[in-house]
Amino acid sequence: MTELKGHLVLPDRVMPGRVAFTQHVQTITPDSTTMPDRYILPGFIDCHVHGGNGADTMDGVQAIHTLARFHAHHGTTTILPTTITSPWADVLEALAAIAHLTGTTIPNGPHVHGAHLEGPFVSPHKLGAQPPYAIAPTAERVAELLAFNCVRVVTLAPELPHAQEAMQLFAGAGVRVSLGHTLAGYEQTEQAICHICAAGGTTGATHLFNAMAGIESRKPGPATALMCSDAYAELIFDTHHVHPATFRLAQRVMPERLLFVTDAMRAAGLPDGPSLLGGQDVMVEQGAVRLPSGNLAGSVLTLDTALRNAVQAGLPLHQAAVLLTRNPAQYLGLHDRGTLHAGKRADFVVMDAELNVQEVWVAGQRIA
Repeated sequence: MTELKGHLVLPDRVMPGRVAFTQHVQTITPDSTTMPDRYILPGFIDCHVHGGNGADTMDGVQAIHTLARFHAHHGTTTILPTTITSPWADVLEALAAIAHLTGTTIPNGPHVHGAHLEGPFVSPHKLGAQPPYAIAPTAERVAELLAFNCVRVVTLAPELPHAQEAMQLFAGAGVRVSLGHTLAGYEQTEQAICHICAAGGTTGATHLFNAMAGIESRKPGPATALMCSDAYAELIFDTHHVHPATFRLAQRVMPERLLFVTDAMRAAGLPDGPSLLGGQDVMVEQGAVRLPSGNLAGSVLTLDTALRNAVQAGLPLHQAAVLLTRNPAQYLGLHDRGTLHAGKRADFVVMDAELNVQEVWVAGQRIA
């Protein structure tokens, strides 16, 4: 039995105490003698991450090991390696690599829950930084993807041909359908949410506010439909993709359904300078990744930075923490993690008073 002492970050408060654990939490005990500058949080869950430390999901198994270990050192204990819009054969090859790792824990890294398929089922007119290989989600293609048994989240533009049938097939297979990279307006987004719900599925949003129409007085857009429904929504809070005030608006509207993701690319963790995203040249400068056109192109964010940004934006620590622990766990249906509670996985992040990562534990084992 191992024990950690500190300020325990619970969904509704921060409490001085002790947590005793093996691979799972055994007991949570209040303890007023704990160190005031030590915070214990549940492990972070990243539902959308392409790369880090020079590696990209599309590069295969060893690259996934590299990027996963990088993000683990920033507190991520559960990860969904994420694809990018690419030629169909390359997408299938990447899924084969993720399938090989799904359900395993990377040595000195996080647990791999499965894949987030971001592309190729996106609008060719809302690619953002996605390469131009968008295709329609036909039933045959959906079946080919589901055969890997590793896709947990799929980004889908609801206006594409065959999208309604694809939503039903993905939802029926337990895959979270994340609406994004889309030209859809309010009404079409609302209809898509209804289709997914009718099929027994769970709706998400891929990087809320980005690669979709904005909110206007007479054109509420997809973000309004998503926020006013039961859908979950990713948000990239590096303060480049979303303004802090816009983040606070979303957090107030959907405090239990908003979740932080990094959308990190291979340049995360590396010095500023030129890099590649899906074969495209990008430039990293002062924490922002841009295409030669100047458009944002992914991020170099880590989840510990997103947490600090949220606290800096005025959110209490316990409210900020749920955005990368409890909420993504609920979204993914991972009822064995996401909060500090007896019986749950012993996935922890220990942080100092400035919220810098000091220790990371995955299933009761400390990462070197």
